[in-house]
Amino acid sequence: MAKRPVLKIQYDSPVVLTFVLLCLGGLVLNHFTEGWTNSHLFCVYRSSLSDPYTYVRFFGHVLGHSGVTHCLGNLCLILVLGPIVESRYGSVNVLISIVITALVSGIVHFIFFPGYALLGASGVVFMLIFLASISGIRGGNIPISLILVAVVYLGQEVHGMFSDPTDNISQLTHIIGGFCGIVCGSFMAKKRR
Repeated sequence: MAKRPVLKIQYDSPVVLTFVLLCLGGLVLNHFTEGWTNSHLFCVYRSSLSDPYTYVRFFGHVLGHSGVTHCLGNLCLILVLGPIVESRYGSVNVLISIVITALVSGIVHFIFFPGYALLGASGVVFMLIFLASISGIRGGNIPISLILVAVVYLGQEVHGMFSDPTDNISQLTHIIGGFCGIVCGSFMAKKRR
């Protein structure tokens, strides 16, 4: 009689799963600190460059969320796309892509939107969407699916920027995340070749 295989739980995507846990931790911490952690650690806005928290916020803003709905909306997509992307490109490359996306979107927001605060992982979501799409490039051929993803996702964000500028959604962060995904994915594809 053959033995049944034992099922084990596996921490299969360490970067993505750790990122998700940090976002959930940030949400809980923000609740218990009554908003202090979001305003000081997990939200980027114009502040003095002599304030050490400014540099933390350049990266930390992707871990903060305005509430449970905002957080879970981002995390669902990250959990769907992240493990696929991490298995394709490797943990280190995904971590570098997340850090680049956080830094670029944080700095752009800091410079160009002095009166507004930014938080949330949606830039990371868009970066993952494009990393997943760009993984189909083989032999210098650009898949139609990548073109359609770019047109649909980025087109929707450009439209949203002009149709309802008061919706409290940073479409520019989504666009930056998409471009970071394209740049990081192209660089990793060239490196693999």
